[in-house]
Amino acid sequence: MYGFVIRDAFSSPHPLHQFLTTQNVDTLSIQAILCNPHQQVSADTIRLLPSLSIIVTTSTGTDHIDLSECSRCGVQVVTVGGGQFAEDVADMAVGLLINVLWKISAADQHVRNRGPSRSWSFSLGCKLGGKRVGIVGLGRIGGEVAKRLEAFDCKIMYHSRNRRPNVLYPFYSDVVELASNSDVLVLCCPLNEQTRHIINREVMLALGKTGVLVNVGRGALIDEKELVRCLMEGEISGAGLDVFENEPNVPKEFTALDNVVLSPHAGSLTLECFTDGCELVARSLEAFFSSKLPSTAVVDD
Repeated sequence: MYGFVIRDAFSSPHPLHQFLTTQNVDTLSIQAILCNPHQQVSADTIRLLPSLSIIVTTSTGTDHIDLSECSRCGVQVVTVGGGQFAEDVADMAVGLLINVLWKISAADQHVRNRGPSRSWSFSLGCKLGGKRVGIVGLGRIGGEVAKRLEAFDCKIMYHSRNRRPNVLYPFYSDVVELASNSDVLVLCCPLNEQTRHIINREVMLALGKTGVLVNVGRGALIDEKELVRCLMEGEISGAGLDVFENEPNVPKEFTALDNVVLSPHAGSLTLECFTDGCELVARSLEAFFSSKLPSTAVVDD
């Protein structure tokens, strides 16, 4: 029995399919794959493994896995990055938002690089209290973001695939309308065919010149080229980004802008998340190999 642990897909020279086909791996015996969101599990990879029965991913999203092929081949997909990671990712979202509004990273660089002859003065920040915040994807993470921002007296609104029963926040079925009524958009939804580039130029222009965009979902939720253009043209005020469209590649334009805060997909990279994730992975694989099939997590928005 074999499983593959993809520890660092960014630095790995071989995609999974290439690794399996070039490293003399016994593909007939592989029953389980353990992967992270940066490692693609394609239809070709799945078809290469006739004994494959389960894929465990250390993420909430499954856009890196060909779910249609899994369904066709009877391969179970288990996500272990769900509710237990939601609080930490929500903390990251709020942290990015505060950083952008208060220009903390830019102020840090100003102080470090100021020198004895440079002015101490720095441009004004903007408070978080009372802001109108539109959350795109009011699932577990989005709900935790909303809970935290309520403490700042923010007015919460949301867009999801469906209206949430028993949720009192105003619901917008149209993202452009949500943006036009928001000071901030926080992206927490999964990436799929319907949500790819859900934040396009029209949405950004609706958010407006004082608007802020925060993304802790997936990079391709945003049309990144349009985001660069809107930031450089002053069509929106700033952005806090933990994810990028073509990770690990980040548009070089972002690094030159002091109204953009960048984070290396670190929303769940805490010691607590790592420990919990390892335990959940171990339990999922133990249940599988002892014929107690774990439940497939439902990916929501």
